[in-house]
Amino acid sequence: MDAEILSVRKLAPEEIAFKPEGRLKTAKPVPNSPVGIFDSGVGGLTVLTEFTKKLPDEDVIYFADTAHVPYGSRPPEEILEINKKILDYFISRGVKMVIMACGTSSAIAYPVLKDKYNIPIIAMIEPGARAALQATRNKKIGVIATLGTVNSGAFQNKIKEFDKEAKVFAEACPLFVPLIEGGFIEADETKKLARQYLKPLLKEGIDTLVLGCTHYPHLRSMIGEIAGSGVTLVDPASQAAHDAKKILSDRAMLNSKGAKPKYEYISTSSPLQFQDLGSRLLGRPIPGVKLLKL
Repeated sequence: MDAEILSVRKLAPEEIAFKPEGRLKTAKPVPNSPVGIFDSGVGGLTVLTEFTKKLPDEDVIYFADTAHVPYGSRPPEEILEINKKILDYFISRGVKMVIMACGTSSAIAYPVLKDKYNIPIIAMIEPGARAALQATRNKKIGVIATLGTVNSGAFQNKIKEFDKEAKVFAEACPLFVPLIEGGFIEADETKKLARQYLKPLLKEGIDTLVLGCTHYPHLRSMIGEIAGSGVTLVDPASQAAHDAKKILSDRAMLNSKGAKPKYEYISTSSPLQFQDLGSRLLGRPIPGVKLLKL
């Protein structure tokens, strides 16, 4: 009987509330404060994976805004409003850094919000651009991302800013995120779409492909097979995690408590669905996902 009760309790997600009124109040971040990472869903788990490799001692609050997934098809003003609420929540939790583990947020919200908070915010665009230019040999770089990210020109402009001789070809892949969030990572339909999305980029002779949405590394094996061995796949997450470590180190804000790190997971809808899919993609259990309604 006790086991049954425990099982039921495990399946009942804790709901937390966040209703900021007036000016946000929080304790000043210290080295032992957590780092906030957010995405519209499971995509940011690819960033979390890279982050924990380089910063294994840090506490993390992972925020999955599943109520608004996918971000890529939403108007810029809506993305901005949603992301501001998420950042305000992180500030209320006293985080010392936020990583926008989302290409769309990085392209649209980051330029507007990056200087409005007193903690460092890391996005995916600049790290991805730098990594792509380090990887390319013929300076023909492909970018696959959400419709919002591609239309913003964020990756294209940043790569050209760093190297005017680079040629950048971008392709929106609007159906990838819904398929990944639905768990259809190895489905025939997903592979068929991948071939369709990559065809015009491969035709241009690219030798480097930026996975410009943090969901896409979940399809890395499939994309790599289609692109072929002559195309280097670039995941901005690795460089972003490197940047995070350098910034925290330069600010003397690396966690020094020496205890086992704590990971907290929050979802804005369907926490059990996120918990199930996320655990499979992360390769380890995601326990006790909490529900928060912005």
